[in-house]
Order: sequence, then C-alpha cells, then structure tokens
Amino acid sequence: MISYTRHSTALMKLGFPIIVGQLGMIVMGLADTLMVGHYGPHELAAAGFVNAIFALVAIFSMGFSYGLTPVVGSRFGVGDTAGIGKALLGGWTANTLVAVEISAVMTGFYFCIPFLGQPEELLPIIGPYFLVQLASIPFILWFSLLKQFSDGIADTSTPMWALLIGNGLNIFGNWLLIFGNWGCPRMGLLGAGIATLISRAASFGIMAFIFFCTSHYAKFRKAQHEAHFQWDEFRLLNKMGWPIALQMGMETASFSIASIFVGWIGTSALAAHQIMVNVGSLCYMLYYGIGAAVAVRISHFRGRGEAEEAKRTASTGMMLIFAAAIILVTVVTAFRTHLGGWFTDSDDVNKVLLTLILPFIVYQAGDSIQTNFANSLRGIGDVKPLTAYAFIAYIVVSLPASYLFGIVLGFGAEGVWFGFPLGLTTAGLLFMTRFYRSYRKFCQKTNDCCSPSKIH
Repeated sequence: MISYTRHSTALMKLGFPIIVGQLGMIVMGLADTLMVGHYGPHELAAAGFVNAIFALVAIFSMGFSYGLTPVVGSRFGVGDTAGIGKALLGGWTANTLVAVEISAVMTGFYFCIPFLGQPEELLPIIGPYFLVQLASIPFILWFSLLKQFSDGIADTSTPMWALLIGNGLNIFGNWLLIFGNWGCPRMGLLGAGIATLISRAASFGIMAFIFFCTSHYAKFRKAQHEAHFQWDEFRLLNKMGWPIALQMGMETASFSIASIFVGWIGTSALAAHQIMVNVGSLCYMLYYGIGAAVAVRISHFRGRGEAEEAKRTASTGMMLIFAAAIILVTVVTAFRTHLGGWFTDSDDVNKVLLTLILPFIVYQAGDSIQTNFANSLRGIGDVKPLTAYAFIAYIVVSLPASYLFGIVLGFGAEGVWFGFPLGLTTAGLLFMTRFYRSYRKFCQKTNDCCSPSKIH
C-alpha cells in the first residue's frame, strides 16, 4: 500500500502540470466552439468539420513526437545528458520532415473537401478556416518536440505555462477577430482560425526562447550543440514515433471520419457532434495527463532496470484514471440538460446533443484503459504493436460499427457514437494484454520482479 501511495503522489506531481497544460489546449478548442457557436450555427457546424479533421492532424503530429519521451526518459534516468542531446538533434530533423509531409497531405485534402458530401452552405466558410489551420502544423510539431523533451526530464511545468499563455492569447484573439472588437474586422470563423495560429506560434516561441536563450535548459542545450547528427538516432526516433503517431492517429480518425458520417445526417447533428467531441476531448486530456506521467515514470524505471516498479506505476495510473473517469461521468450526467446551452441557442442542436450522452458515458471505461496502457507501452519502449492493435480497434471495429448503427440502420448521430465504445474497449484490452507480456519479458531480462524501488 505504501508503494502505491508513493506512486500515486509521484504520478500526480508529474501529471498535474500536464493535465493543466492539456486542459489549456482543450479550452482553446472549447473557446473556439463556444464563441463561434454564438456567432452562428453554420459557423459552428463548419468549425466542427474542420476541427475534427485537424484534431486528427494535431494528435498524429504530437503522437510522433511522443516517441522522444521514452528515449529521453530512459537516458535521464541514468544521467546520460549527452544521449539526450543526440536525441534532441535527431528530433528537430525528424519533426520538421514530418511537418512537411503532413502539410503536403493536408494541402491535397483541401482540394477534396467539395466532394465529401458536406452541406453546400458550409463550403465557403470551411475553406479559409481550413487553410489557416494548415499553416499552424509546423508550430504544433516543434512545440511538441520541446514539450516531450521537457516531460522526459520530469520538467512538466514549463510547457504547461507556455500552453496556458498561448491559450490566453487564443481567447483574446477570438474576442477581437470573431466579433470585431476594438476596431478589428469582424471575421467570424476565419478570425478564430487566425487566433489559433497566433497562439500556437506563441506557445512554440516561448518554449524555444526558454530552451535556446535561458539557463533553464543550459546543459541540455550544450549537449545538443556538441552532438553530431547520427542516422541511428534518427532511425530510433522514427521507430518510436511512427507507431505512436499511427495509433493515436487511427484513434482520432475514428472520430474525425465519424464527423463525415454525421455531416451526412445534417447540420444540427454535426454541430451537436462537435460539442460532444469537445466534451470528450476534455475528459481524454485529463486521462492523458495521468497517462503521460505513467509513461515518464516507467521510462525512468526502464532506464534503471526496475521492472516491478514499472508494473506498479501502470497499475497505479489505471486506478487514478478510473477515479477521474467516474468523477467526470458524474459531472456530465448531472449537467447533461445544460451542456447545449453553453455552446448554442439552437433547439435542434440541443435535442441531438442529448442523444449522445449515453454512448459518451459508455465509452469512458474503454478510453481509460487504452490511455493508461498505451502510455505504459510507450514508457517501457514497446510501441511497435500499437499500429496493428489500433488498426483492429479503430478501423476494423469502430468505424464500420459507427457507419452501420448511424447510417445503415438509421439511428443517426447516436448510432454513429455507439461505435466508439466498441473500438476504445477493444484497443484497451489489446494494449493491456501486450503491456503485461512486455513486463514479464522485462522481468526476465532484469531479474527484478520483486525488488524495492530506488526512486522516491
């Protein structure tokens, strides 16, 4: 019991700044949705479509950079500063190349939008907003690189403050540019996009200034400067990053492609879907904050060869995430009749929104399990199977179920949403099984299944 209490304390100490920072990112999306929703229902629906697509882009981009955390964490656990410098140098190259690749793909996607069956009245609004979001992709990847480095060395507070400042700029920019306050042009949804671009650039700028121009990360900056580019390091980061990016990308794709299904149902359904996706993202980021701390702690124990403590960290993380899920489900259930009013005045949107509450509640258990054990696998360095498991859970199970329930059987947006619990639970069970298999191999390798921890 003392061990689990110690792990809980350590995870919350590491995880709390991550949670706050991630909540800042979600509040950015919520602010856009709230403020755009009160500008007009067409703008809200258009934002729902574009944000669903770029949620996939952002999660995929961040997922790739998450491969840096176990590399940095395992080296930090044994004091290998020079090794961290090599990882950072390779990370800049890898993340920049991925930013170019994603930007090229999304540029091609832009020209496909008119053929995706979305409501005609939304197309003139969707285009400009999409292009502004496209311009922010490099800043997402560069910021995430520095954030994952910082998380890996157990400094989770610095990126938290950078995100919060960026979030504040986004809300203020929305107020200026959506509604045309203080003499600014009244730009509606496009104004929200410009504010988001500015905020993402600012968050990266803050982290870059701290890393390159202050003493806070001086020894790591020096290590990066003294390092030489190595293809082995570059390949390692790609080997770690791509499976995580694909796993997280396919998970988000199950929601993003579902938004296309919901768009076929109607504008009100798409607007309701966007509201509930924001609520779901809020819950996920709370889980992820704890999960990211699990990944960091396990990576430290992996570097030190402490298998038993890695297992206890995963178990403790699962208990904490389940507790968070119970609290969040209780709050959403209690306020279910008020959610819609916070985003829009449309009665049609609110009616659809109420039908999404039950599938939202059902999928929290699966989301909790998959978040904890995906991060546990990341920490222990066993990420290769994540891609195959995610494909099974989200592409083979979740998306066909959403299409069947929502479109073929005609249950509408509620039916689309009932595909999510099936996919998330499948993923969670697969990830959990794989983690305990990896743990047993770690035990055999280190001969450390019962030793007391050396980390306090």
